[in-house]
Amino acid sequence: MIEARGVQKTYPGRPVLRGVDLTVQDGETLAIIGGSGCGKSTFLKCVIGLVRPDAGSIKVDGTDITKLTRETDVAMYRRRFGYLFQEAALFDSLSVWENVTFGLRYLTNIPASRYRVIAKDKLALVGLKDVEDMRPSELSGGMKKRVALARAIAAEPTYILYDEPTTGLDPIMSDVISDLILDLQKALKTTAIVVTHDMKSAYKVASRIAMIHEGRVLASAAPEIIKTTDDPYLRQFVDGLSQGPIKMKLKDFEPETAGGGKGGEL
Repeated sequence: MIEARGVQKTYPGRPVLRGVDLTVQDGETLAIIGGSGCGKSTFLKCVIGLVRPDAGSIKVDGTDITKLTRETDVAMYRRRFGYLFQEAALFDSLSVWENVTFGLRYLTNIPASRYRVIAKDKLALVGLKDVEDMRPSELSGGMKKRVALARAIAAEPTYILYDEPTTGLDPIMSDVISDLILDLQKALKTTAIVVTHDMKSAYKVASRIAMIHEGRVLASAAPEIIKTTDDPYLRQFVDGLSQGPIKMKLKDFEPETAGGGKGGEL
């Protein structure tokens, strides 16, 4: 179980998380939605220990990541997780099978002689075959996402964190990725958090949906409840309306600069 209480994180001049409270039960798939820059990805990075919160606690099976100080303890903690990065984040200089098994040398004691077989097995789980020796530059966007997903499950994690798994994909491939998330949850019995703007995907993969707004959890409920909500903030977001209580300004989407300007999704 993942339990976050009062999680806060501020970047220079910009508070992002202002007290996030969330619980993810074993075997659950929680989708986190919210506007660009609200801190969804920052929360994921706090959960896995890539970003340290300024305040609050995040416990996974009783271990509080905010209390771990030794790098060896943090590394052991991270072994429980698979992470699908927003842009796949494959290494161009490595083959597909080398990308899939990249983390095994750091996360496991599995002998290197088994890496290629493991890669082939995990690629088959995400619907890819005979691509082991290809390079990322030879793959389509959907194939890259699936290779990244195979890498996320290579060490057979207990938890999988998905950061915008359908971003940049056409509607059909987005649905394929959503199906894969569901299939993997059933096959591997994992617990998952999915950060997404894609409401069709969120409704399909999630057992529960939580919305972050202004650094806090605005609501958390089953997909069928979110679909029919009359909450004006939720209604505006899930319907994709420009008019409503959530006010978006162009400055909210300015890229980060060397001088520390505002960013988009953090």
